[in-house]
Amino acid sequence: MFAPVYLDHNATTPAEPAVLEAMLPYFSVQFGNASSRHEYGRAARRAIDDARAQVAAAVGAHVTEVVFTSGGSEANNLLLKGGAACLGPGLLAIGAAEHPCVLKPAEQLARRGWTLEKLPVDGDGRIVREQYDMVMTRKPKIVSLMLANNETGVIEDIEPLAEHARAAGTWFHSDAVQAFGKVPVDFRRLNGAGVHALTLSAHKMGGPKGAAALIVDKRLELEPLIAGGGHERGLRSGTENVAAIVGFGVACQLAVERRAALAERLARLRTQLEQGLLGLGATLFGQQAERLPNTVYFALAGVDGETLVGHLDRAGYAVASGAACSSANPEPSHVLRAMGVDGELARGAVRVSLGRGNTEEQVAGFLAALTMTVDRLQRLTAMAV
Repeated sequence: MFAPVYLDHNATTPAEPAVLEAMLPYFSVQFGNASSRHEYGRAARRAIDDARAQVAAAVGAHVTEVVFTSGGSEANNLLLKGGAACLGPGLLAIGAAEHPCVLKPAEQLARRGWTLEKLPVDGDGRIVREQYDMVMTRKPKIVSLMLANNETGVIEDIEPLAEHARAAGTWFHSDAVQAFGKVPVDFRRLNGAGVHALTLSAHKMGGPKGAAALIVDKRLELEPLIAGGGHERGLRSGTENVAAIVGFGVACQLAVERRAALAERLARLRTQLEQGLLGLGATLFGQQAERLPNTVYFALAGVDGETLVGHLDRAGYAVASGAACSSANPEPSHVLRAMGVDGELARGAVRVSLGRGNTEEQVAGFLAALTMTVDRLQRLTAMAV
């Protein structure tokens, strides 16, 4: 099989060998249902408890604050819809550049009687503080702001925002799916500032698909999205995906152990990549803001992003145009639109997200392939004109 160099780690990551090794027994000899009252069930329950402790330790949470879900989208929906069901209609404020799994449920709630406020971002993708402060005077019931953007990699300083929300009596949630494993994430500290809940996802950090968590302050009352046997403190019924949860726990432990060294190496690769892109005349989005060390979001004037991604794939490099979760959408990125980027330039957006397996040689090879591809596309465009 043809295997392009993988430069799309914000979409998903390969499972670490230690993660896969830890998971395998739970597909075969340790196949028990964690609710069963025999040794097979008890073994599965111990495995889930151990994984819960690993996830909690990774973000400074208590084990009782970890609610396992099937993915980050479910966790975000659980907080927003589960909280809304208990609080009753009111004002809900989210960032204009949030992931669709926050935007869409928020829009659903707006159709059910909630007032939705999409908080504007500046040209680098950060929440406009003056507008945020004005919204806080209206005492929203729920605020959801991502810790790091999946497209631009821009990091939001959520602590002062959460402190303001706490003073307004607001529930504050943050989607930390892209941030965890790349920057420090300390729920205890954030909770002290006023953050009530965080979302994590295993497959963004070397774990499996199918496991995620809502880290949630136990003082919050949520109505479950899925009713049934009362699993996960009654917040998420359904037989647990033991293998995926075990892999999630190991992935969290590895992510914490490796984070500092990996971030330093990825930042060097990012600098190498950005220098090459600037030499080609690229626009780098969010360049003036603090960003994840692995993420570069760029566009080249006159070059369509989808077309460029297809050509680079054939040249042996796997990158993304905008967010992989919504790549079927031909419209320009809603994140870039929120940042005020011109629609034509936004259509050229391409995201490179580096990971543990990438090297300087691969970055250099990508830049060479990009240079040749762009030159070819520009010549074809000139001939067509």
